[in-house]
Amino acid sequence: MAFSKKNTPKKDGIKAAVKAAEYSVKKEAEKPKVTKDTKPKFAKDSKDYKSKYVKDFKPQKPKVASNPDEIRLNKYISNSGICTRKEADIYIQSGNVKVNGQVVTEMGHKVKKTDEVVFDGRKISPEKKEFILLNKPKNFSTNGTGTTNAYNLIKNATNSLLKPVGRMDSTTTGLLLFTNDEDLIQKFTNAHQKTLKIYQVSLSNNFKPEDFEKIQKGISLDDEHKIFAEEVSFIDDQPKSEIGIKLKTSNVKVVRTIFEKLGYDVLKVDRVVFAGLTKKNLPRGNWRFLTDQEIINLKNM
Repeated sequence: MAFSKKNTPKKDGIKAAVKAAEYSVKKEAEKPKVTKDTKPKFAKDSKDYKSKYVKDFKPQKPKVASNPDEIRLNKYISNSGICTRKEADIYIQSGNVKVNGQVVTEMGHKVKKTDEVVFDGRKISPEKKEFILLNKPKNFSTNGTGTTNAYNLIKNATNSLLKPVGRMDSTTTGLLLFTNDEDLIQKFTNAHQKTLKIYQVSLSNNFKPEDFEKIQKGISLDDEHKIFAEEVSFIDDQPKSEIGIKLKTSNVKVVRTIFEKLGYDVLKVDRVVFAGLTKKNLPRGNWRFLTDQEIINLKNM
């Protein structure tokens, strides 16, 4: 079969195609081969790798190492027990907080524990406030030395240094509160404070009914100061030598004095209620942390 000139491939076109193919192969052969030595050595999480291969990569500013001796001002305030961090931010923005004499309104401001922080006109401490209620056994006191100090019974509960709220001698048992909240300690040991305490008093002989009236009218102490009981009564299902007495005074020794003034020998004094706190589920010698609600109740008294 004969080809027409129109359908016959041109020799020049074939030669051009061959030369183009040969040129492409030659160029491919001239490309450098990627080996372990020539491959880019970028870790995938490195700045160089991301800047070269990750789209829209923006390098971050280097992080500044935090100072362990510094904390945010709102946390400092929160640790003092006054309010939450969120509430502290509001006070800071309102200009109610001073650091070393200067008003601070900047959010995120950091302070050191040694800085003087004044919150709403009152100097505060950053130490977290803790409250532990102990059911103190006999032979331990708040002013004892060595192993006889009541503090030894709760010292492993926290790293904070706690103090007792008021004194309690070695013969008196019952509820004893420990805290590092100096304001609360001062509040409950003040001679004019009005919080109620209830004691169970064990006498050597039965209590005379006529002595109830004497206690209600007030018992004169050695300094001619009279002490009044809010309430005094027999204890249900107990012998007549077991008496319950409710007082506002923070002086535990006064309880024993009241009955001794009436001629009774006091065998035992046990504090069963302190400012609304009770011995429920707290055996002798045991302790527990106060709940948030109990702390609020104490501060609102």
